[in-house]
Formats: sequence, C-alpha cells, structure tokens
Amino acid sequence: METIKKIFSHLGVIPVVVINDPKDALPLAEALIEGGLPCAEVTLRTEAAEASIRLISQTYPDMLVGAGTVLTLDQVKRTAAAGAKFIVSPGFDPEIVDYCISEQIPVFPGCMTSSEIIQAVKRGLTAVKFFPAQPAGGPAMLKALSAPFPGLSFMPTGGIGPDNLADYLSLKPVLCCGGSWMVKQSLIQAGEFSKIASLAREARELVLQIRK
Repeated sequence: METIKKIFSHLGVIPVVVINDPKDALPLAEALIEGGLPCAEVTLRTEAAEASIRLISQTYPDMLVGAGTVLTLDQVKRTAAAGAKFIVSPGFDPEIVDYCISEQIPVFPGCMTSSEIIQAVKRGLTAVKFFPAQPAGGPAMLKALSAPFPGLSFMPTGGIGPDNLADYLSLKPVLCCGGSWMVKQSLIQAGEFSKIASLAREARELVLQIRK
C-alpha cells in the first residue's frame, strides 16, 4: 500500500478509464505512458475490463494498473488474478476491504461520511477514496470531513477536471485525484490516442505547477 501511495502522490492524477473493447487497452496504455501518467484505474463497467487489465499488466508490467468500480468479492479475485495492482470501490464494502487486507491487495474504498471513514481507519487503512467528490460537497466538504482524521489520505474522484484540480490538490490530506477528462470514452473509441497522450501530459504538467 505504501508503495502505491507514493506513486499516486507523485503522479497527482489517476486516469479513470472505461474500455469497451480490449483492442484499445494497449494503445491507451501506450498513450498514458507517453503522456507521463503510467497508471490507470480500469473501471469494471464493461465486459472488456478484465481482459484489458490482463493485457496491460502483461505487456507493461511496470505500469500501475488497477480495477475500479469493484462491487463484489468475485470481481476482486478475478481482476487481481488478471494483474490488477490495486482495487477501488465506489463505496465501503466490509467484505471486499477485509479480503483485500488479508490478501495484501491495496484497496481504496469509497467514503463520503465519517461513519464509513471510521470503519476504514479501524481496519488500518491509511487512504480512502472520496466519492463522488463534487456532488458530495467538493473541496469544502472534504476539508471538513478530513479534519477529525489526521494522517488519513484521500483520493477524491467524481466531477474533477483541470478547472478545479488545484482546489483539491492544494488540500493537505489529498493524496491524488481520480479523473477521466484525459481518457474520455469518445477519444478512446475514436482511436485518438495521440490526443489522450497530449491531455495526459497537460494533466501531469498541471499537477507539477500546483504542487511546486
């Protein structure tokens, strides 16, 4: 977990991707690597997700690829077997979290209440996902919510883009932000991987400007 957290903190932005066809997995990975964001949270919203995770992890073993929108224990097991290096859930599921801890799989459960965060802290987690970030109250809500939990890091995701990235990354408890603006489905489906690489590079440069 600590190694993953260091990489997340260094990158600042974690691309959250939806892949509809496994053939797009490797060109997408190449674009992100070229753009300086060698990381992807592949969401399990399509049937192509598991195969895409396997392709990326096998072809680019140094790339940090994980599974997002994980809702069941079976999905954890299948994606971990496919090569997912971390698990992200939209909510806090004790069964998923406890299994990941027991198997030493880095897990970032979604939390947007103090009760959910307490459950995470009790289990020894040092980082959680704040989701959905903007609808849940944005930076102001996260600042207030994080105050009673010193030492806990957050990965806000949902409604974050270039215009409000600084509002989140400037908060001390924020480890990194999840974002999809550089990996929009329309770009992936259109095969505009050079554009994705360019947007990834811009996102990385923006992080460096914010955190300088």
